[in-house]
Amino acid sequence: MAESEEGLKSLLMNVKEESKKVGLKLNIQKTKIMASSSITSWQIDGETVPDFIWGGSKITADGDCSHEIKRRLLLERKATTNVNSIFKSRDITLPTKVRLVKAMVFPVVMYGCEYWTVNRLSAEEL
Repeated sequence: MAESEEGLKSLLMNVKEESKKVGLKLNIQKTKIMASSSITSWQIDGETVPDFIWGGSKITADGDCSHEIKRRLLLERKATTNVNSIFKSRDITLPTKVRLVKAMVFPVVMYGCEYWTVNRLSAEEL
């Protein structure tokens, strides 16, 4: 993360040099840059993007994660539907069903949650 154009240039050059030491080549023209404010005056090669995917979650410049939380809740419904026949079975005990939910449904919802910025409305949805 950088707070100025000079800081970003320095950071990119450091990454490029360290990458070169281990045999990797960084193409700065293909580098995507996301900023929380306008950077139209910056003279840095690279594409400016409004959002990107990091750790399986969509990160936006404004920090809004409500769309990501809604997407995860939809995936949770799909995962629940996939194991619905197991939940309805009378042959499986309740503790086993609880363990299945913890193992198969909760991870679908919570994947990438460490990147979320949760507000009160989003917390209520969860």
